[in-house]
Amino acid sequence: MSQEEKELNNQPDTAAESQSANEAATQSETEHSSKKERRKRHERHEDHERKVQEMGEKLAEINDKYVRLYSEYENYRKRTNTEKADLIINGSKDMIKAILPVVDDMERALSAMADADAAKEGVQLIYNKLMNILSQKGLKPIEAKDTKFDENLHEAVTQFPAADETQKGKVIDVVEKGYYLNDKVLRYAKVVVAI
Repeated sequence: MSQEEKELNNQPDTAAESQSANEAATQSETEHSSKKERRKRHERHEDHERKVQEMGEKLAEINDKYVRLYSEYENYRKRTNTEKADLIINGSKDMIKAILPVVDDMERALSAMADADAAKEGVQLIYNKLMNILSQKGLKPIEAKDTKFDENLHEAVTQFPAADETQKGKVIDVVEKGYYLNDKVLRYAKVVVAI
């Protein structure tokens, strides 16, 4: 084989090597570009996950605010309804409280009229009618005489020594009756207590 033939045979080898080197470089670039693309996709995926997590946190925060606001509104509504009901039930409180001195005077007049039976009976009827009307509106007397003194119901006007040990701490006389209005104390009973 001549030198020329050898050179011709060698050229394709060089060309093949050259082509092989180009392919390797292209493949390396492709792999490098593919890695970059995967890295970008991974970064975008992490960015989306972070945004989803932030949105979830914001949603939880907004939901918490909503639940709290709803609870506050429900409490406000219940309190307002209770106050309205209380106003309706106790709306006549001032009027009844203003009438109580008249009731006291009538009771005193009945006690003083022990002699005049007809007058006493007439006043007694008026008194009973008035007390019936007031009781329909929720007024009840506080029973105080011969009961244990209770500062939540009674107001001690004076104290006297007890006749015996069983009377100590008990109400021995009622100076002015006390009253409930719908199970709430409207006026404390003024009493004399044994000590």
